[in-house]
Amino acid sequence: MLRRHVIGLGSLLLGALSLGGWTLSRKGKEPLLLSARDAADGKHYAVGYRLDGRQVFATEVGLRCHDIVQHPTLPLALFVARRPGRVSYLIHLEDGRLLQSLAAQPNRHFYGHGVFHASGDWLYATENDTSDPGRGMLGVYRFDGSRLSHAGELSSHGLGPHQVSWMPDGETLVVANGGIRTEAESRVEMNLNAMEPSLVLMRRDGSLIAKETLAQQMNSVRHLAIARDGTIVAGQQYMGDAHDHADLLAIKRPGQPFQPFPLADAQRLAMAQYTASVAIHDELRLVALTAPRGNRFFIWDLDSGAVRLDTSLPDCAGVGAVKDGFVVTSGQGRCRFYDCRGERIAGQPLELPPAFWDNHLHLA
Repeated sequence: MLRRHVIGLGSLLLGALSLGGWTLSRKGKEPLLLSARDAADGKHYAVGYRLDGRQVFATEVGLRCHDIVQHPTLPLALFVARRPGRVSYLIHLEDGRLLQSLAAQPNRHFYGHGVFHASGDWLYATENDTSDPGRGMLGVYRFDGSRLSHAGELSSHGLGPHQVSWMPDGETLVVANGGIRTEAESRVEMNLNAMEPSLVLMRRDGSLIAKETLAQQMNSVRHLAIARDGTIVAGQQYMGDAHDHADLLAIKRPGQPFQPFPLADAQRLAMAQYTASVAIHDELRLVALTAPRGNRFFIWDLDSGAVRLDTSLPDCAGVGAVKDGFVVTSGQGRCRFYDCRGERIAGQPLELPPAFWDNHLHLA
């Protein structure tokens, strides 16, 4: 598997950054791109960069991280350990101070994702029960204003949970269960012939609302984007034969079943059976997807399914929405901003350090 490395951005700024007349603001503020990065010497960092290339912080951490979970009201974020890491890192976004190294419970490891509740008092993180490999859990952590402490856990109602997100009500959790069993300290898949991927909606008390699957048993549901109207988009990673037809992008619209997103065969084949990050732009009604093994970046109209952009981007990694389009990182080339306001989507390189970006970014 291609290694994905991350670079992130930290520090809240007023105003907007403009490149060639394109505004990269997000909610009236200069974007804060957070991510995780490995250096050439193999050291791991939680870092913050502004989109003009200025480094805000680069905090060395003990384990490689995956996604970033921002606190809803405080300048804090949890950099979540990549599977099967057992330590995640709470970072102050103004100066990169390491506030806490959060250890997983015995017989548990992190799966790389989590969410804070809107109150800021609770964190939910996807975890593996290594005493029953693959049994999906959501670790529940209480935040007291300075530290996270383990307060319990909930079943994810599936195997190998990867990303967890909120529905727009802020009380309903969406879980992408990858369906794969892995043991402690391992990324080796144990059950490829008996996978159980699923998309789960559940309440915060742990009760199941709905559990849906796609047609292919080996199509691992991994990453999520949720629109304000409740539309769920999921990116998959197919664990079967390279020549099989696999639905690598799927959608669940309000009141409708979980089903494949209408991809052209050329787009599906270009993904090389693997997707990384997915993002929705609510105002422009667009969905973007990175496919790093195929070195392709895509944008579609969320409502019609029409392709808006299909372009080469070497080892493309994280993607996130800003005011006028999307920011995309790359593990082997230049990070880019794509202006999506006109009929023709235009891309421009960003002054961010090239290489070593992971599969995810978070824009605060």
